[in-house]
Amino acid sequence: MTPQNASERLKMAKIGAGVAGSNCARINRLASGGKGQRIRVSLMAFKQTVPFLDLTLQHRAIQGEISAAVERTLDRGDFILGGSLEEFEREFARYCDCEYAVGLSSGTAALHVALVALGIGAGDEVVTVPNSFIATVEAILYTGATPVLVDVDPDTFCLDPETFERAISPRTKAVIPVHLYGQPCDMQSILDIASRHGIAVIEDACQAHGATIDGRKVGSFGAAAAFSFYPTKNLGTIGDGGALTTNDRELATAVKALRHHGQLEANVFPRVGFNYRLDTLKAAVLGVKLARLDAWNERRREIAARYRERLRGTEFVFQKRVAGSDPVFHILAAKHPRRKAVLDALSAAGVGWGKHIVTPAHLQPGYVDLVRTGGSLRVSEALSHELVSLPVFPELTDEQVDYASEVLSKVEVSV
Repeated sequence: MTPQNASERLKMAKIGAGVAGSNCARINRLASGGKGQRIRVSLMAFKQTVPFLDLTLQHRAIQGEISAAVERTLDRGDFILGGSLEEFEREFARYCDCEYAVGLSSGTAALHVALVALGIGAGDEVVTVPNSFIATVEAILYTGATPVLVDVDPDTFCLDPETFERAISPRTKAVIPVHLYGQPCDMQSILDIASRHGIAVIEDACQAHGATIDGRKVGSFGAAAAFSFYPTKNLGTIGDGGALTTNDRELATAVKALRHHGQLEANVFPRVGFNYRLDTLKAAVLGVKLARLDAWNERRREIAARYRERLRGTEFVFQKRVAGSDPVFHILAAKHPRRKAVLDALSAAGVGWGKHIVTPAHLQPGYVDLVRTGGSLRVSEALSHELVSLPVFPELTDEQVDYASEVLSKVEVSV
């Protein structure tokens, strides 16, 4: 007999009173909350049923189109700065409501060349947040500038405009707001502050392909924006990849030179550049996927809404939206006061999970002496202990989301 819903599947998962009792006891021991507290996890032992991510499902559905796009590139033989790259750059710029898009080797490269093209270097300061992936801070350090880390908003997990303004000094030349997990930052407030102080804004949109603020796409607000096409992203390729978007023609031209060893004319090198090109084959794959991005993002929104509805009234607290924004849920992150109990419950039930803030940048051993903190970072530090990432990829079924939600709803905290 096939279980018809998540409740039946939970009931049928018991494989014997002795084994089930043993597993419940083990999970309860793992889920002890501390002195005077106990977390009850009403779960048995389950096989893996809900992966955190399965890219094969996406690729299987469009395999014919991807193969055809790759074949066309193979037939042309233009593997470096070829036709499929130029076509994708035009389409991605249009998609992002921008004049220009420049394909690059990674999101990290996009952040780096944006800073270089804007003249950021040694002696300068760049404000950003500590709870992004390390590449945001890494790119600043590549230029010789000093990252100044400020705290995030406790509700949106994104750059707090007030902490940004308090951290500005005479050396501040740029700010990098990170659209964390696909949730746009409060860009209007950030742009207003930056304009008053003469500071360049570089959007880190590496997790936010297609997210909008009042209908306008992220990546179109600042002087430039960086996108990543790492395979797991909402728009991912077959390996590393990235892009910079901008409405500044001179900036776009400079970045095209910087990605190609500093040259625009063959074998003429007016400046030192980098090997930061996006491969034509990868761009061909991205061209196929871009046509489906809006549909994939909409499915992510449906899944996120389904989790929220089914976990209403529990102790899970989800990332909140900035007013007027429409996030794309690259990651669906939720806070819980006993993260370890949640992760144990998910693992025991066969539900995949992720942790995307483990240790903030200012506490990473290789970065402690390289960054400056612009005040207390207590919110970012607290989030690093509370957040759990839930499965949210577009190919998830409603049944899988309901099953994961029921598992999560069984985690209770008693004080």
